[in-house]
Amino acid sequence: MSGHVTQGFLALVKSDSEKLPPLLKQRSSKGFILTTICVAVFTDIFLYGIIVPVVPFALRKRANVAQQDVQHWVSVLLAVYGAALLASAPVCGFLADRSTSRRLPLLVGLLALAGATLMLCFGRTIAVLVAGRLLQGISAAIVWTVGLALLVDTVGQKEIGQVMGYISISMSVSILVAPLLGGVVYDRGGYYGVYYMAFALIIVDIILRTVMIEKKVARKWEKADEPMVVSGPSEKQKASLSSRKDSWLPHPDSVLHMTLSEHKVAKKWTVENGPIPEATTPPEDLENKPRSKRIAPLSNPDTIVEEPESRSNSNAVLDCTPGAEATSTPPPTEAGRRPPVVVLLSSRRLLSALYCALVQSALLAAWDAVLPLRVAKLFGWRSLGAGLIFLPLVLPSFVAPLVGAFSDKYGSRIPTSLGFLLATPFLILLRLVEHGGRQQVVILCVLLALLGVSLTIVMTPLLAEITYILDAKEKHHPGLFGQKGAYAQAYGLFNCAFAGGMLVGPLWAGAVVDKQGWGTMCLTLGILAVVSAIPAALFTNGWIGQRFNRKMTGFDQGEA
Repeated sequence: MSGHVTQGFLALVKSDSEKLPPLLKQRSSKGFILTTICVAVFTDIFLYGIIVPVVPFALRKRANVAQQDVQHWVSVLLAVYGAALLASAPVCGFLADRSTSRRLPLLVGLLALAGATLMLCFGRTIAVLVAGRLLQGISAAIVWTVGLALLVDTVGQKEIGQVMGYISISMSVSILVAPLLGGVVYDRGGYYGVYYMAFALIIVDIILRTVMIEKKVARKWEKADEPMVVSGPSEKQKASLSSRKDSWLPHPDSVLHMTLSEHKVAKKWTVENGPIPEATTPPEDLENKPRSKRIAPLSNPDTIVEEPESRSNSNAVLDCTPGAEATSTPPPTEAGRRPPVVVLLSSRRLLSALYCALVQSALLAAWDAVLPLRVAKLFGWRSLGAGLIFLPLVLPSFVAPLVGAFSDKYGSRIPTSLGFLLATPFLILLRLVEHGGRQQVVILCVLLALLGVSLTIVMTPLLAEITYILDAKEKHHPGLFGQKGAYAQAYGLFNCAFAGGMLVGPLWAGAVVDKQGWGTMCLTLGILAVVSAIPAALFTNGWIGQRFNRKMTGFDQGEA
């Protein structure tokens, strides 16, 4: 019985065998792939956040760290995670763009995450805990670079904004529930109870990532499974062909040559009706014209000859191998010979997007360092209340798909710059929360909710903007990033910026609160937000002062 179960599971997960994989359509659907990546993002952040309330106790009770050194090593473990994420994201993106599969790197990342969780669970020395955090950072880099690139491969540019909205929801929910569940389970179920929950989530993630089949792999199976049907032309086409004795339609063995469409018509006619009468008069437009690539007669279909340039693109090369389609091979450019990362970092538009991502991340993560202590001081709340206060900040992320749909239709400039502008007054008004009382609780929750809406308006279009930038560059310089593109590398850079914000935000907020107080901290964050609206307005969707007539997906993509 167990042997049959094992064979069934292997048949389900193996997508490159000779037989058609079971449930191919469902396993390669947009919805299933999106669900898999959302769960991967949720798992990654959840396992990061779930151990945050546990690490101080683990250091003291399991690693025998002195009480006065606990804060130092907690900071070191946080920094190690961020450093691993920053260092490995560009490398993971580079390797992923050169890999033939997105699924394989995702599985490798999952193995790294499982190994990291095991090390953090059973580690009793500082060295093992640091190694576990390093692996966790590498796993996060793989998920955010390869996972988002896979989504672009799956849904394309037209829907990427809305899809990134669901990624934002997964991220926000995991940020919210991970510390809460970690603290509650630790109190009720003990140290290992926290990791039981973590391993259960990893098992679900393993199943989804293993079962998933990439779209490009599924297309190969679908093409192989389709029966070849040869049908002749319609009665009307037959009559037309028969009447054109003096036309230039060539016989398959004639010296005249055919385009790809003419080749197909002649082949269908030959299959059903026998040889086509030879043309007696070649077309006049075959004479004295520049010639480009052209398919040979049916008698020698693998030969590429020339045809008038007016009938085809001068750069088009027709591949006559079975199942191949005509492709355009542009001449190599100087920019195309540079590494993709160098090309990307030379874009003002991408640099602006990375800066905005760093600021958005910093404005969101800043509250991790100061908000729990603030509500404990003013309202006397304990760990549960300190966790629940983040609920108003995170719940607005559920509108992210709507924001993404808006950016797909109208572009990212308006929501990104508007989000920073809206966040400014709410950040500054948080200075009003100065003492205890129910009214102050209401003011704090309302302002945090409005701030959450503003930051959601910023985040989702920025995720989609990375795709818009690469597509705009490819449109202006076809073949710039090669056959496989550079989506993973671009999202690797985005991941670096976001991780940088997660490091800068808490340090900024904590340092200013310690030196100048709560009010000054809120004011400085407000200033940062309004300043960041300037590059967002100027460079998102391209330089604002330059007009483009060519549009992509219904709106002007602008300069890349």
